Amino acid sequence: MPETDPRLLLLIPAYNEEARIGPVLLAYSRYFKEHYRGPFLLVVVLNGCRDGTIHVVRQAAATCGGIGWLDFPAPIGKGGALIEGLKLAPGTDLIGYVDADGATPPSAFHDLVKQMPGNDCVIGSRWMPESKLGEEQPWKRRLASRIFHAIVEGFFWMGIQDTQCGAKVMRREAVQAIHNDLRTADLAFDINLLYCLKRAGFRVREVPTEWTDQIGSKITLGRSSLTMFLSIVRLRLVYSPFYRMLAPLRPIEQWLYVKLGAPPSLPPRAAGKTEPIPRVEGG
Repeated sequence: MPETDPRLLLLIPAYNEEARIGPVLLAYSRYFKEHYRGPFLLVVVLNGCRDGTIHVVRQAAATCGGIGWLDFPAPIGKGGALIEGLKLAPGTDLIGYVDADGATPPSAFHDLVKQMPGNDCVIGSRWMPESKLGEEQPWKRRLASRIFHAIVEGFFWMGIQDTQCGAKVMRREAVQAIHNDLRTADLAFDINLLYCLKRAGFRVREVPTEWTDQIGSKITLGRSSLTMFLSIVRLRLVYSPFYRMLAPLRPIEQWLYVKLGAPPSLPPRAAGKTEPIPRVEGG
């Protein structure tokens, strides 16, 4: 009897991705049906979509199968969508995520999965020498990315070259151990995730990946950069002795997120509290 691969669940957070997500879903579904020997489920986590993304997802599910979705009408942010999606970890062995724009091809995500033995988390990196970039970001975004990386490394000392690449996969046990500490709902979610994994002693491996910059990015350098900077400062304070002393300033913190049009950070959750598992539609 042939060996079976671990159960794999792939999350794709989506915010108004009607124009781009269809081919991505079909490519991933077809690739893993052909090349993966274990149970595979792709779950799109819709986050405040106001376009026809849900109809595109349903059509892809009807065409290929193996595609489900969670639909959150309120805009909860990429991080908020992934926090909700990661609640599905108890039903699988490995759980990961990629961006909805198709920047990471299915074979590149599969390469991360293949390197999971002996690791708790494997992440793709666009900044390692062996990485394959089909189309690089514009120079302004590359410069902003390197400045942001220097700030993150100065704050957290994780030794990771690319925290923001949207291709990561983790063991179920690692996700369950840190899930209550995931509070960052915006694009700085990846830093929250990786720092919690490192802090809890889990093995995180960064590997070169294949990646192509896609048109239609929803990241605006000014507002998005400011929001992410605010989030990493907040995250650094959360894991410092001073955070409790700053409790009177938290309404100002939430006000800043609202003014920036970003999803506010989530409140602390009780250690050991079991989160309700969302019900996946389709699949």
